[in-house]
Amino acid sequence: MFNLGVQVINGQKTFIPLENNPEVHTHLCKNLGVSPSLTFHDILSTTPEMLSWIPRPVNALILLCDKPIYLAARSRVEHSIPEYLGSGADEPVLWMKQTIGHACGLMALLHVVTNLENGKYVLAGSELEKIVKRAVGLGPVERARLLYDSRFLEEAHMDAASEGSSIVPLPQEECGFHFIAFVKKDGKVWELNGGMNGPLLRGELEGDLLGEEGLDMTVREFLSAADTEVHRGMSIIAVNNTM
Repeated sequence: MFNLGVQVINGQKTFIPLENNPEVHTHLCKNLGVSPSLTFHDILSTTPEMLSWIPRPVNALILLCDKPIYLAARSRVEHSIPEYLGSGADEPVLWMKQTIGHACGLMALLHVVTNLENGKYVLAGSELEKIVKRAVGLGPVERARLLYDSRFLEEAHMDAASEGSSIVPLPQEECGFHFIAFVKKDGKVWELNGGMNGPLLRGELEGDLLGEEGLDMTVREFLSAADTEVHRGMSIIAVNNTM
């Protein structure tokens, strides 16, 4: 793995953003030490016909949307979320605050792999497992610092960023996009965004995230904000286990 130009901008470590596609997430998982049984699938439409091609069940989604869509869907919600103070093994989810610029793609994937089925896809003995074990016992500020200072996460992210096929902003340029993870854990759906004040409980769910109720709890609000079924300023990745 190699570093492709991390910069410190206005005192903040800043990465090159990730693309939201299966190849980049798969590459990042390999770098991090995540089981290859975890697979990623583009969702081109949420119509039943298109979703029938996605392996089920799907209990995690990674959404990327541009700033206008995000603000339309979340501007009111963001300010209503209290500052999260949780830590320890009894947390309902492991939530991590983002303090690295342009790292929202990394944060979304970390939120998926550390929470989906209680983190079972993080390989035993991996560097990521060591980070997660340390993070669990820390409060939000110290947890964010642990991620910020990790050279391992920096190298894993920047190497995966080089795998993308489209033009992405440089560290010094405004990104204009937001990554959000949705994870079903212990029968509850969580929205996990390191840029918010904490995790957002969306509700209880019996089925998976691609059922009608699951879509209502996750991406439909953003699709409505975009006022279209498929939008050039949005992409959705389904995450599931093929084994």
